[in-house]
Amino acid sequence: MRVRVGVNGYGTIGRRVAWAVSLQDDMELVGVVKTRPDYAARQAMASGIRVYVPTQKELSAFEAAGLEAAGTLEDLLGKVDIIVDATPDGVGASYAPVYSKAGIKAIFQGGEEPNVAEVSFNAMCNYDEAQNRRSARVVSCNTTGLLRGICSLNERLGVRSVRAFLVRRGADMHEVRRGPINSIVLSPPTVPSHHGPDVKTVLPWLDIVTSAVTVPTTLMHVHYVNMRLRSRATREDVLEALRSSRRILVVSTKYTGATSTAHLIDAARWHRPRGDIPELVVFEESIHVEGDEVIYTQAVHQESIVVPENVDAIRALTGLASKERSIEVTDSSLGLGSLPGLF
Repeated sequence: MRVRVGVNGYGTIGRRVAWAVSLQDDMELVGVVKTRPDYAARQAMASGIRVYVPTQKELSAFEAAGLEAAGTLEDLLGKVDIIVDATPDGVGASYAPVYSKAGIKAIFQGGEEPNVAEVSFNAMCNYDEAQNRRSARVVSCNTTGLLRGICSLNERLGVRSVRAFLVRRGADMHEVRRGPINSIVLSPPTVPSHHGPDVKTVLPWLDIVTSAVTVPTTLMHVHYVNMRLRSRATREDVLEALRSSRRILVVSTKYTGATSTAHLIDAARWHRPRGDIPELVVFEESIHVEGDEVIYTQAVHQESIVVPENVDAIRALTGLASKERSIEVTDSSLGLGSLPGLF
């Protein structure tokens, strides 16, 4: 069985999800939706992807640019089993009734409010909860990063509480109108930031508080995580739990010389499409354990970390595979778990 997939929105996440879907043997990428006939639309068409537009009114703009769209979103919805909504933050909610009326399943991104879907989703934490649901919301990049570490340690050692400080990137590379340029901005000025409550949409039992700032970089987020376990542990226990977990790279700064997000992205550019790092990166030398307290620093590549989650969400909603099988297939197809020079 091959699930027919459409992607509405072809920006930072949409382009990567479309690429990832095209690599899956049990999925077919039917088409993507673009609002403007820009370079991304041209690149999609050049690679053989069928490009649709939201409504009839965008067709003329494509025609004026010398591009022929395959049809409208309505046309695409009539050809797919599931749609991945990768539209800008807040826009997905306006499309939710459209997808429901079309009778297809839908996946939304973390920029939407949790009530946009039946379940907030992270493959490692609550895959089974999303099985055969009508809709799911893949939580944000920062939340995905936090959950990867939390669920990996909780499975083996038990987690009681989390306190995390997030240093957020200011913009993705193409977002030329965003900042800050020369400032560190409280993001938000209140505690908790929205990331803790977002984690609780997946793990409602967890005691977690987060705060965040935004800084002038486009590369990655960095998190300082302070965690309390349910019992005492050793540093070796924590290292073993993280190293054995899928989608986590434990990187030694001592042996690799990678002490920054720039080093990580530079290394990835030589071995990964677009320089993506869909795994969570934990800096080995930052791991500190005293009794039941665990401290570590992690890096999150905001442009790609949620991509494997979207692929797994497709399988969960459509009942294509179990959690273990889906993660295995997704990771293998995307080349996760091996990054020469770093891991």
